Amino acid sequence: MGSFSIWHWLIVLAIVLVVFGTKKLRNIGGDVGGAIKSFKDSMKEGEQDKIDDAKNIHTIEGAVKEQSKV
Repeated sequence: MGSFSIWHWLIVLAIVLVVFGTKKLRNIGGDVGGAIKSFKDSMKEGEQDKIDDAKNIHTIEGAVKEQSKV
């Protein structure tokens, strides 16, 4: 059995192109790319929220410590 050769993959690619057509494959590629970009953007927003929350916690703790000194 072993691994597939380049000829096997070319035949599979040709069959996929015949079945789906280039326009549909292009649309699928665009949709996948958009989904990945959206996922990355939401991950960055999540990290930024964590940073903002950490800054707020330190500010609140600092305010409480200063009030207790008075």
